[in-house]
Amino acid sequence: MIPALATILLTSSFSGCKKDDNSNSVSSQVAALTQTVQTGKWKVTLYNDNGTDETNHYTGYEFQFNTGGTVVVTKTGNTTVNGTWTDGNDDSTIKFVLNFGTTNPFLELNDDWHVTQQSSTLIKLENESGGGSGTDYLTFEKI
Repeated sequence: MIPALATILLTSSFSGCKKDDNSNSVSSQVAALTQTVQTGKWKVTLYNDNGTDETNHYTGYEFQFNTGGTVVVTKTGNTTVNGTWTDGNDDSTIKFVLNFGTTNPFLELNDDWHVTQQSSTLIKLENESGGGSGTDYLTFEKI
């Protein structure tokens, strides 16, 4: 009986180590996202609001994600919109949080997005609407 208990305890100990490794992996991915998003300018190549493609609302806008959590959006014709961004993790899922206040059309992007894919030139995000009413998708590509 005691050897069985020892086996269970050892298995639990190793499982705990595996969780820490996952946490480090998520931390590394968050750090990579932070580094990537602050490099260069970005554009929205997809914004799908619960099945409706609304990408055209962001045509011509350039997003500059700055150190310190500010984002500046510009468009030809001197349109400038200021907002904030942050990243982190939520239950081992990388998140990207945007806030543009009440400025249209950017208030649609105000959310706690989950990162589904990231590279040096692409960031894909999704968010399940509260109450399970649908999923929104947002993709940024480096300009």
